[in-house]
Amino acid sequence: MKKSSIKSGNKFNPSLFFRNPHLQSIMASSKLRVPLKNHMKKKSREVIISTPAGSRLLSFLSSHPTSKGLIILLHGWEGSSSSAYILSSGAFFYSLGFSICRLNLRDHGESHHLNEGLFHGALLQETFDAVNYISRKQADIPVYLIGFSLGGNFALRIAIKHRFTPVANLKHVFAVSPPLDPYKSSLAIDNGYFFYRRYFLKKWKQSLIKKQQLFPKKYDFKKMLKARTCMELTEDIMPYFPGMASYRDYFNLYTLKNDSFQNLNISVKIFIAEDDPVIPYEDYSNLKENEFFQISRQKFGGHCGFIELFPSRCWYNQKIAEIIN
Repeated sequence: MKKSSIKSGNKFNPSLFFRNPHLQSIMASSKLRVPLKNHMKKKSREVIISTPAGSRLLSFLSSHPTSKGLIILLHGWEGSSSSAYILSSGAFFYSLGFSICRLNLRDHGESHHLNEGLFHGALLQETFDAVNYISRKQADIPVYLIGFSLGGNFALRIAIKHRFTPVANLKHVFAVSPPLDPYKSSLAIDNGYFFYRRYFLKKWKQSLIKKQQLFPKKYDFKKMLKARTCMELTEDIMPYFPGMASYRDYFNLYTLKNDSFQNLNISVKIFIAEDDPVIPYEDYSNLKENEFFQISRQKFGGHCGFIELFPSRCWYNQKIAEIIN
């Protein structure tokens, strides 16, 4: 596909019907987005990455025969390498000639058995090591990292860490709808429309049940599985995270502020919508752009949405393609 054929405007202006933020957010994870003929998925092979600290992360690599570069995709909280937005973006960029790696965070996808320890949002080092490992295996082709929601927060922290520990061949980092303050985002999930709380809480509990079944001598989540909110479950699970005095200490470990982005040495671009129902847009009001840091602020798009059906397209995929092609 030629660059001119994927050209899009700087503003996401969906048709009137698709401006609803909840519809955008729901469509982001809808299997309707995934192409029926997904050559990227057919070409994928499982790769389990062992990090220096001893943890193991599950990924799927789709090598393109004439690769322009590698794109590493990081899903959101309780998503996976098989989430619709991951498969859709992977198929799109594979069709443009890029190899794709779909990396699972710990305890996401079918990877609960790989590590005895629990996932939490501050587990940056093992994700950084996995991204670095994948990048080093790609010889001299350029590498791009795209993170969605919590995966976007991870991607941003990897870009920040890149200044001190360079990731091989990494050229650009993109984050779609990333939370900057996970405490506020958790409150937004709990206090917003009920179906967001129900969705995330149900998936988190299912993950914990799976972990308990795999390691019954280490975990007993029976009481905490009665939690009615994400914040309540976060407070209850803190004893399993040594060294964290409280849930506020935990959230602070991966909270990002303006100072976090002032000394970057790699290009970073964020896509965020004013109407995102789970990411407070006010958190972006004090962020200042610079030579390496840009924010695409959109009026519409919901959470990881930015989808138009007539014609069918994902706006942020097109914008990223314009930058890296």
